[in-house]
Amino acid sequence: MIINNEVQESQKEIINRLRDLINQKNLEPGDKLPSERSLAEKFNVSRNNLRIALQTLEYYGLVKSIPQSGTFIAEIGVIALNGMIEDILRLSTPSFKALVETRINLELEGVKWAAFRRSDADINNMENALANYSDKVIRGEEAVQEDLLFHLAIATASGNAMLNSFMLKITPEIINNFEKYHVCDKDSAFRGIQEHKNILDAIKEKNPEGAEKAMKEHFSALYQYCYNTQNGIQS
Repeated sequence: MIINNEVQESQKEIINRLRDLINQKNLEPGDKLPSERSLAEKFNVSRNNLRIALQTLEYYGLVKSIPQSGTFIAEIGVIALNGMIEDILRLSTPSFKALVETRINLELEGVKWAAFRRSDADINNMENALANYSDKVIRGEEAVQEDLLFHLAIATASGNAMLNSFMLKITPEIINNFEKYHVCDKDSAFRGIQEHKNILDAIKEKNPEGAEKAMKEHFSALYQYCYNTQNGIQS
């Protein structure tokens, strides 16, 4: 869940007040929170903003929403809950560099697992994604979305639901930033066809070391972009 700074600050204030309410009322893990309507009136905020704040807490596993029943405090203990909310309140909107670094680290592990665990159906999905990417690049069209769909197919093939979930969460923001900063030029897009093929070949051969090496080579331009950004170098 990636939100802009203005909305984030608004949600942080509501989250802070939710924490105070839990502590003041001595609510325990498993206890039910007041209704959205009641909380929105108490905090003098819109129900939409309150709902986003509750969704943020649910995203981090601190509350659980049950349809037709309400929202309940997670079974993690009050001390842990307060500590985690403190961490959430200190979070800032991730930079593009942070998103890229996270993606690289996730994928270097994920591609090795994909080489071990991939099924025939996974191979078919990756081949289709690569074909769609190649077709767009050859036609001279923007192919950022097709590129990332290929990588999402690898995440699925990894057989790791958490890695796949993280990739799904950060991919929309990565797409927006790739297009905003024009990270992929025409030359790198054409190179990407062969680089993707090298990754896919290693996965087909069940070669995790080869798959990781091919992924590192594919990410070399992103590594350079992060280095240039960190050191204030304009490309």
